[in-house]
Order: sequence, then structure tokens, then C-alpha cells
Amino acid sequence: MNEILKTTLLGLFFGTFGTTIGGILGIIIKKNSNKFLSFILSFASGLMMSIICFDLIPEALGISSIYGIVFGVLIGIISMIFCDVIVQKNFSKKQQKYAKNNDLLKTGIIVSIGLAIHNFPEGLAIGSGFEASMRLGLGLAIAICLHDIPEGISMAVPMKNGGMSKTKVIFYVILSGITTGVGAFFGAIIGSISQTVIAVCLSFAAGAMLYIVSGELIPESNKLYNGRMSAIGNMIGFIIGIFATQL
Repeated sequence: MNEILKTTLLGLFFGTFGTTIGGILGIIIKKNSNKFLSFILSFASGLMMSIICFDLIPEALGISSIYGIVFGVLIGIISMIFCDVIVQKNFSKKQQKYAKNNDLLKTGIIVSIGLAIHNFPEGLAIGSGFEASMRLGLGLAIAICLHDIPEGISMAVPMKNGGMSKTKVIFYVILSGITTGVGAFFGAIIGSISQTVIAVCLSFAAGAMLYIVSGELIPESNKLYNGRMSAIGNMIGFIIGIFATQL
């Protein structure tokens, strides 16, 4: 039980540390032009696409059949569409004071929900990794922490510029990372029992992130600045994501 607790605490620490650092950076960055915001969102979309293509899907395919992966991806997409609809309705009724910045604020909230979902299977991976060896678990935890930093920025920037207070921004950023600790707890328990469950969780996260990239980040980025900057940000994020997934 002590080992499970240790794994959970390590997952919680690494899961919240990266996103919190990114959230703080997103808050203190003073340059708030549409071009800059577009770059940040497109950078995040490229990073997430790399994680989907070179991390989540390959890892899931290595331990499950293609049918289970497609099922998980579809459930992830459908779940995020549902979350998007709920958030949109809530904003339409209760967030009128943010009328001019609704799209940015909604994007930030949707990204935070998606990343919270995405962080759960990451936690599963950390927990399972620690079950295999301390070296593997620690390596996964550090890699996840590093790529959570720009994800924290991608959450904080649209929230802050959408009118949300700094305290609430940090709260949501930290909250999205807590699920890593929860995932690490379950990963430590089921890591050696059911690889299929982990594969479905990874593909679910891939589907959720795919919707975030296609339905939120890229459209909002192009809306803010319809120039080369968004394309450049997307490509830079994608390339950095390739390196991050190989750490």
C-alpha cells in the first residue's frame, strides 16, 4: 500500500507541477495581441497532435487491437462534443459579462476539461511504469511534466484574456493536473492486471484531444489571426511535440 501511495503522490506532483508552471507563465505574459494569442493556441494544437500521433495512439496499438483503439477514440470525441455543448449553453446563460470574450473563455474551459481527461491516462501510464520499474515510471513522469508546461500556457492565456480572474485561472490549471495523480493511483493497481483498460484510456484521451485540436484550438486560432503566424505556431508545436514524446 505504501508503494501505491508513493506512486500516487509522484503522479500528483508531476501532473500539477508542469501545468501550474505553464499557467503562471500564461498569466504573467504581457503581450496579448491577437497574433500572439493565435500563435499560442496553434502551438498547443501542434503539440497535442504530436502527442496523439506519436505517443497515445502508438502506445495503445502496442497493447490492444485496432477495434478497441477506434472505439476509445470515438468515445473520446463524443464525450468532448458533449462537454462543448454543455459549456456553450452555460456561457450563453450565465456569462454575459464576458460577451466579447466568450469564445476565448470557452476555449480555455474546454481545453482544461480535455486536458484533465487526457491527464488521467497519463497518470495510468505513470502508475503502470512505476509498477514495472522506478526508472521507467520516473522517465514517464518527467516527460509528461515537461509537455504539460505549454499545455498549461494554452489553458491560461485564453482564460485570462477571456476575462477570468488570475486566481480562478490557476485553480482550473491545478485542477486539470490532479487527475494525473488519480490516474497514477489506478495505474499502480491495474497496471499489471489489464493492459486493455490502459489502451482504451489512452485512445479515449487521443479522441478527446483530437476534438480539442480540430474543434477548438485551430478554429479559434484562425479567428484571432488569419495569417502565417498560426501555421508557424502549429508546425513549431508539432516538431517540439515529436521531441517531447521521445524523451
